Amino acid sequence: MYTIYGIPNCDTVKKTLSWMKEKNIPFTFHDYKTMGITAKILKSWCEQLGWETIFNKRSTTYKELGPEKQASITSAAKAIPVMVEHTSIIKRPVITKADKVVMVGFDAKKYAEVEW
Repeated sequence: MYTIYGIPNCDTVKKTLSWMKEKNIPFTFHDYKTMGITAKILKSWCEQLGWETIFNKRSTTYKELGPEKQASITSAAKAIPVMVEHTSIIKRPVITKADKVVMVGFDAKKYAEVEW
């Protein structure tokens, strides 16, 4: 079973959910806004992919942090607490299966290459 992490009103998450349903791929949805995210999960993702892959520097939330705070985020150890506090700063969606990250973001071509 796959878990899709994201925010339900995010267009990219909506595309992903539709794609998964269309392909009859079973999944559960983890809503950051209502369920939050743990530092342990984020640490695992960062170890698998690197924190820069998970941390969205193009998000509005990141831009609202201000230059000093932005400049201080230079490692997974510094990025993880920010992602726990501001879940909108996590790239969306993150798809996992058995704690392994399968995909980050939505790309129909890349999704088609995955053996779901």
